[in-house]
Amino acid sequence: MARMTMIQAIRSAMDNAMERDDNVVVFGEDVGYFGGVFRCTEGLQKKYGKQRCFDSPINESGIVGSAIGMAAYGLRPCVEIQFADYVMPAFDQISQEASRIRYRSAGDFTTPMVVRMPTGGGIFGGQTHSQSPEAIFAHVSGIKTVVPSNPYDAKGLLIASIEDDDPVMFLEPKRLYNGPFDGHHDRPVTPWSKHDLGEVPEGHYTVPLGKAAIRREGAEVTVLAYGTMVYVAEAAAAETGIDAEIIDLRTILPLDLETIEASVKKTGRCVIVHEATKTCGFGAELMSVVMEGCFYHLEAPVIRVTGYDTPYPHAHEWEYFPGPARVGKALKKVMEAA
Repeated sequence: MARMTMIQAIRSAMDNAMERDDNVVVFGEDVGYFGGVFRCTEGLQKKYGKQRCFDSPINESGIVGSAIGMAAYGLRPCVEIQFADYVMPAFDQISQEASRIRYRSAGDFTTPMVVRMPTGGGIFGGQTHSQSPEAIFAHVSGIKTVVPSNPYDAKGLLIASIEDDDPVMFLEPKRLYNGPFDGHHDRPVTPWSKHDLGEVPEGHYTVPLGKAAIRREGAEVTVLAYGTMVYVAEAAAAETGIDAEIIDLRTILPLDLETIEASVKKTGRCVIVHEATKTCGFGAELMSVVMEGCFYHLEAPVIRVTGYDTPYPHAHEWEYFPGPARVGKALKKVMEAA
């Protein structure tokens, strides 16, 4: 087992996939010689050559459109969008082409492709480098959406995504690239080298898509979270003393309904946490799932803690960011309800 940052784990996943399968190709803006804006693809072009790891023009629609054609003809492209905020020009290709080819061709063609993108805030990226668009992808039938929270999961989930025969949107919380972040921006950063989930096998392994992980067992309230919010929820539980069961969804589509329902039926309470804006965020879908499957077990209304319905503000980053104080307040409120 090696100690890896999330950046290194993601790079190791692509390296492993490219070594095992010559059909795996990696491309995007500056991913070749430069190694990507966050260096996730560093060294891959040197190792595998310019035909398998190469730079693209600054054209997200072109990147994804090219990947769709490659995938339909048997390759397994893993492409990078520099920031999740920039993926929208490619949304037509994702929602109308990549997601539909299996259905449109009655299974004759598939699109085994991965679109990687750094997501979320916490780095003072402002309104154009901090967005969390996962709910938009989850709304589209035919694609899978993954949000890892640690290096071990990031590598296993990315290999599983590359090996999957359907398109996968792989959102990487960039605030977690170098270490877990509990929302306390004024405290020293803990590196992954000092965290258990920073231990990553160097060889091939997968983490199954659609299977959540219970990060903290508890009996009083269930917290549903993913990405950076997993660590914020852990901090809130510790600071309030509330015995929260924290579930890391890992993939939001497919969704692990069995784990969610079993936990909520056990605790009778539920708090949902995500960084994206509140209205039509994925938390709304999670609320519906909990209400439909666990209504008669609930002791209190489900509460969401999210980003606000505004552009991500550069000057008020930590007021917008759902930190442990806001999550802790929700935990107390749900426990006080009759």
